Amino acid sequence: MTPDRQLYGLALHTSSPQLGLAISNFSSDSRDQSADGPRNRTWDLGRELSAQLHLLLTEFIKPQTWKDLTFIAVATGPGSFTGTRMGVVTARTLAQQLDISLFPVSSLAAIARSHSSVEFSNIAIQMPAQRGQLFTAIYEVNAQGVTPLLPDGARAPDIWQQTLDHWETPYQLIVAPADRGASAFSVLELAHLNWQLGIRPSWQDALPFYGQHPVKTDPAT
Repeated sequence: MTPDRQLYGLALHTSSPQLGLAISNFSSDSRDQSADGPRNRTWDLGRELSAQLHLLLTEFIKPQTWKDLTFIAVATGPGSFTGTRMGVVTARTLAQQLDISLFPVSSLAAIARSHSSVEFSNIAIQMPAQRGQLFTAIYEVNAQGVTPLLPDGARAPDIWQQTLDHWETPYQLIVAPADRGASAFSVLELAHLNWQLGIRPSWQDALPFYGQHPVKTDPAT
């Protein structure tokens, strides 16, 4: 079995205009941003994501190599349709070629993880979606990870407010920022928690979650 000090995980977050990458061997101090310690970076790329992703990824991983990776994690949305798809496709291709596990992680779950607090174990998250709706979810957050209490979905604002009004457990409401690349490290942490439980998902299990169809269709057609 590979010793923990040689275990490297890589996370990609492309479901917003901000690219986020994170890497760690999970044995160094989280404050150590040296070449061997955990690292995470963000880039505000917008429409340049497709042109810059592979170049930045190749540079970011150094001085580690692809062979140092034990698993990959990827934010699967909800979020930008094009960006989410690009990140998932890239992560699937890498995991398949390297023959390593790929952990799909909800973008909203990663936000819940990054906003965990002692006061609230329930984190409610909302994020603007198309056609006046919101992407929403409620997660229970603890040391073991995050558990969806209300799954990710697109909901009308009034339905979401009714859900919150009738929620029986105290919660913290988080409005997701427009640029969510910084939560790439939370994507990586959640994947590592599952890795420690012995979960080894295939690259085929990672699918993008768009939440809504990118084009509004006419129900009469």
